[in-house]
Amino acid sequence: MTTLPSVNIRPATEADIQFIIDSQLSMAFETEQLRLEPHIVEKGVEAVFNDSGRGFYLLAEAGGIRAGCLMVTPEWSDWRNAWVWWLQSVYVLPGNRKSGIFGMMYDYVKNMVMQRKEVSGIRLYVDRTNLRAQQVYTRAGMNGGHYLTFEWMKES
Repeated sequence: MTTLPSVNIRPATEADIQFIIDSQLSMAFETEQLRLEPHIVEKGVEAVFNDSGRGFYLLAEAGGIRAGCLMVTPEWSDWRNAWVWWLQSVYVLPGNRKSGIFGMMYDYVKNMVMQRKEVSGIRLYVDRTNLRAQQVYTRAGMNGGHYLTFEWMKES
């Protein structure tokens, strides 16, 4: 595990939008060889900042330099009469991987959940072929054996 200078996890601000956009474009290509349309990703990221009901972003800084980000999106669970927070758009810059940054972001979200009676837990999905990410999530204390995620997306 690489050791970094002090790491700070914080809510993202509008000043972080370009970093988040760049992170999402990189992640899509690295994990699925998808080349996303930058202007669509930009509008999607801005939509989260313009409507907090869509979620929020967290940012990790190492030594004051942006190192990673993730988005939290809420989903209502009638089974639990509470929200479930989905972690999405998780990205850590390649030079900062294996340094514990995801674990710190996860712990930050987990602490937020523990302080809110209206939130019951955390979920995320991961591409079945992204074994490295699955190992990271397992080490953080998450389990992936309960649900399979299915999807249908219309062609753009």
